[in-house]
Amino acid sequence: MTKKFLSLPKLNFSLKDLEPVISQKQLEIHYLKHHQAYITGANEILENWDKARNKNSKLNLKDLCKSFAYQYNGYFLHKLFWENLQKPNNKIDQKLGVIEKIKKEFKNFERFKTEFSQAALSVEGSGWAALFYDKETDRLIIGQIEKHNLNLYVNMPIILVLDMFEHAYYLDYENDKSKYIENFWQIVNWQEVDKRHKKAL
Repeated sequence: MTKKFLSLPKLNFSLKDLEPVISQKQLEIHYLKHHQAYITGANEILENWDKARNKNSKLNLKDLCKSFAYQYNGYFLHKLFWENLQKPNNKIDQKLGVIEKIKKEFKNFERFKTEFSQAALSVEGSGWAALFYDKETDRLIIGQIEKHNLNLYVNMPIILVLDMFEHAYYLDYENDKSKYIENFWQIVNWQEVDKRHKKAL
């Protein structure tokens, strides 16, 4: 059986479609170079695992597992990120289940945006802001993912994620992370977020 490897996911929009929130040049570098680098890194580890097993060689599982988690999570989180983006659009369907859930959980939508934005802005170094759904308590939980590995709630699916690595915004916004986060709300694909929420239910 032929072993399968990760590949760069197809975008649901063109490289120009997120302008002016995210420029074509910024997206090209982020998608074609940084995202691809995580995929390449994860696939190299998978290949090394296969080679070692075929030769019955010993593996340093501690280092391999840590490295693979970083590379694979980089692949997966970016995949989620692209999926929850669309052309700039400030209109939100207030009847979506996830919007109603957000209003119930956070008292109102603006309060949710404020809390999520604060979580994004306060990520230490490189990382992500994320909205999780916890089936155990039927609650939406805001969290941070440092780099790609830490502070991930393993039993809670991610329904919205924002990349806060510098490679996601620096070309367009330099060190103005607040402006990047503010403009992010214009390109959120709430239909996709709603689909993830329904699937998590």
